[in-house]
Amino acid sequence: MDKKALVSIIVPVYNAEKTLYICLDSLEEQTYKDLQIIFVNDSSTDNSLNVLNQFKERTSYQVEIISHERNRGVAAARNTGLDRAQGDYIYFVDADDAIDKNTIAESLKLATSENLDIVGFSWYLTFEKNERKMHQPSFDSPFDAIEKMMRGTMRWNLWLFLFKSSIFQNYGIRFIEGKNMGEDLMVAIKLFCNSEKVGYLDRHFYHYGQSNASSLTKTYSDSHIEQVTANVNEVEKFLKSSIFSNKIGNLMNYLKLNIKLPLLISEKTTQYTKWLNWFPEANSFVMENKTLPLRTRLLQLAAVKKQFWLVKLYNKVVLRLVYGVLYK
Repeated sequence: MDKKALVSIIVPVYNAEKTLYICLDSLEEQTYKDLQIIFVNDSSTDNSLNVLNQFKERTSYQVEIISHERNRGVAAARNTGLDRAQGDYIYFVDADDAIDKNTIAESLKLATSENLDIVGFSWYLTFEKNERKMHQPSFDSPFDAIEKMMRGTMRWNLWLFLFKSSIFQNYGIRFIEGKNMGEDLMVAIKLFCNSEKVGYLDRHFYHYGQSNASSLTKTYSDSHIEQVTANVNEVEKFLKSSIFSNKIGNLMNYLKLNIKLPLLISEKTTQYTKWLNWFPEANSFVMENKTLPLRTRLLQLAAVKKQFWLVKLYNKVVLRLVYGVLYK
């Protein structure tokens, strides 16, 4: 590119005062300085806004702080950020996480040198005292990435990718306000579908903070399930009319199994029952997605057969022994 590219980093903030410094320090240390950092204060009731204002005063970056008058959720906050973004590229960071100092510089270098619409990379699962490298698989085409996301072998978290901003603008891609779970999936699928050239950088850049091992388990309320369902339904509708409609096959059923898998990473029988009744049309496909580990497929099969004692035993072994010892 003739001129240096501007990168817009969008950071939704809601009552993040205790962890915000982790995020801000990592942004301050970026080796690439042509940044527009957009903080969307989603009506925080703690000291987050003051912390953001102090950061704006001391940094040389182009910083915008936008405050919602009422709490509207992460989907709306990201939309607000997108509406104000002026950069050639877009990147998302969560307020309680951190990024490596070379995240923007190196991913942007690859994007500009090869004219890529999307650049992906890997991340760390970060605990209080240590962290573990987590591997994101490489991908060489938009559909390769979409297939891997739907099969459950690749994560769709938006902080794992640098995006050319024109994809958002040219195709009107936005989040569904109020649908704050599964929103990364829906937007990632649309972005990849509307991309031409994508690439993977074999680097670990993002530090995804987990306060404790128990945070690896998820308890989904009925509201959470409704929000995820809305985003999954949007994905299904979108893919049916996309250029990849004839290549989807059973991938939608694999995605539905993948999206509800966290309900089985629990020791609560009520969660297993919710799993059984959520996207029931996908349950007959539990053994067919051969790209998933056999233990995952057997866990799902046990749930289909209502052998909940096996699911509970699996969680006692994996969560208490493996996560409890290794990830503390």
